[in-house]
Amino acid sequence: MEPLNNNNRGFSSNLGAILAATGGAIGLGNIWRFPYTVGQNGGGAFIIMYIVFVFLLGVPVMMSEIIIGRRSQQNVVGAFRVLAPKHKGWMGVGFLGIAAAFIIYAFYSVVAGWTLNYIVLSSSGQLTGKSPIEISQLFVTFTQGSFLPLVYQFLFFALTASIIILGVQKGIEKYTKILMPILFFLMILLCVRSLTLSGAKEGLDFIFKPDFSKINGSSVLDALGQALFSLSIGMGALITYGSYIRKEDNLFTTSLWIAGADTFIAILAGVAIFPAVFAFGLSPAAGPSLVYEVLPNVFNSMPGGRFFAILFFVLLTIAALTSTISLLEVLVLWAVEELHWSRRKAAIILSFVVFVIGAFCTFSFGLLSNLKIFGLTIFGLCDKLTATYMMPIGALLFTLFIGWYLPKTEVYDELSNSGQLKARYFKIFYFIIRYIAPIALTIILLTGIFS
Repeated sequence: MEPLNNNNRGFSSNLGAILAATGGAIGLGNIWRFPYTVGQNGGGAFIIMYIVFVFLLGVPVMMSEIIIGRRSQQNVVGAFRVLAPKHKGWMGVGFLGIAAAFIIYAFYSVVAGWTLNYIVLSSSGQLTGKSPIEISQLFVTFTQGSFLPLVYQFLFFALTASIIILGVQKGIEKYTKILMPILFFLMILLCVRSLTLSGAKEGLDFIFKPDFSKINGSSVLDALGQALFSLSIGMGALITYGSYIRKEDNLFTTSLWIAGADTFIAILAGVAIFPAVFAFGLSPAAGPSLVYEVLPNVFNSMPGGRFFAILFFVLLTIAALTSTISLLEVLVLWAVEELHWSRRKAAIILSFVVFVIGAFCTFSFGLLSNLKIFGLTIFGLCDKLTATYMMPIGALLFTLFIGWYLPKTEVYDELSNSGQLKARYFKIFYFIIRYIAPIALTIILLTGIFS
């Protein structure tokens, strides 16, 4: 068990903290979910709203979670035990974060496993020369299978656990310092290739020439929800990583770097995808199938497409891995500090338990596809439960804790590094956290419930 409150517990540098937290935020939400959400909401105008929401609301809410983590130097449950010793009910908020991370990891691992399969398909040439119908059928046949999807899902669990077992500095920090630059480099390569395609200009116009006539109430809420979802807010990961951030690091600039890098990667994903989609006359509003059914057709149509298909799915796998690392770490740190398990024991046992639940999510595409709960498959239920209820509720409660429970002097003390920083932004931050963020999060929650 790693000792508490010492230099070995957390990240060794501010760069390590930024890259790890950014890696936790950057995932399938940026490269899989963001492009098709942009496509379904009209392009450039949606992106502008998304960026505004990231920095106006996303950063303050993210800072709130990081404050809870760094102030307490504890896991997501222990944080509330330490900061609210007289009100044990707040620990329930921590357990909500544990439950959210558990369920998200269970169904997220299904899609993460798909990316490994598509690396194999791309590398072996099984996507090359296929018609759009054949590619779609390939995707359906694979996801409805029971054995192979489970194998890839298990491999992803094993890969994630092996990094977590190594610890914070030798595992999470070391590998995110390797994986994040690779992810960025691969993204740039894909952007360059996409921009050199004939007809790419139409895709760039779609992203960077906003048409505000396409904006409605639904797209505004989608932009707000995507901003919060993309930053991994409301599931305890930022509290966990916040507890690893050094006391001398500036939380405001750290949060800005995380949000900026996360947003930049999301926009780069749009630049990599939309020019290619438009160049080959495909629909930007294809939805969740955009990555697995539409993009292989794009790669088949371009020179060197097989090579760039491999690059893309490697990129997607890295993004998924940095996210699963943060999800498993939420669970492992809780088990280490609250149950007093060793890191190895926690990583292995919790990975196995989540894998069992995740297997049911995998089966919901095949063997258990007819099993519906509230009209949803098991996979769909897990997605709906976390995205619609648990993450918004978690984010709302984390925000209320900082804005209305934790003494204002303690919040300022954490943001000013015990008075060493001036934190001139504090009044604006505190106003947003007390009033604006709770209202926005409540609207998201109610809209999700009643839509």
